[in-house]
Amino acid sequence: MLDHVVLAVPDLARGTGEFQALTGVRPAKGGSHEGRGTANYLVDLGSGAYLEIIGPDPDQPEPAQPRPFGIDGLTAARVVTWCARPPDLDRAVEAARARGYDPGIPRAMSRRTADGAMLTWRLTSLPTDPADGIVPFLIDWGATAHPTTAALPTLPLRSLEGEHPDPGRIRSRLAALDIDLPVRSGHRPRLVVTLHGVDGPIELS
Repeated sequence: MLDHVVLAVPDLARGTGEFQALTGVRPAKGGSHEGRGTANYLVDLGSGAYLEIIGPDPDQPEPAQPRPFGIDGLTAARVVTWCARPPDLDRAVEAARARGYDPGIPRAMSRRTADGAMLTWRLTSLPTDPADGIVPFLIDWGATAHPTTAALPTLPLRSLEGEHPDPGRIRSRLAALDIDLPVRSGHRPRLVVTLHGVDGPIELS
């Protein structure tokens, strides 16, 4: 059900360079989110999931609205949220609402790849609060080929876990989405991603 993990960075060139220095893996250029002022780079996590490194697109003008994921206020890279891919997006939203959690209305989005192709998908509301980043947004790629069908560099995922001062509240929202994510008590909300590095585990948060 994991679709992708979002690593937001304040500067794409610096962020991807730091990622490569840490992991030894060079992310592949994904594409630009036109009108939103962002672009991304991708790494395959295995099992049909990927890591998205997203930051300001130097080839776009400043957007009319703030960039997503709090990118404009970042001073360092941070795992801000993750995305789940249910078998039926609309049914998953309806079921979650019936259980007391509203993930938002699915809306259409797109980005242009590095080779000029247009990818389209639908997703629910992106988190605006760091606490909500532990609860994923949902996606449906429709007829668009999933990004992991392209040739991406690979860094296998070892684990994805959350921390929150009130883990019970987060677990109830995850349960409404029928998602089982380990969430432990912590001083602040955060997601912890552990990857299988060549020389051992690599942790991102």
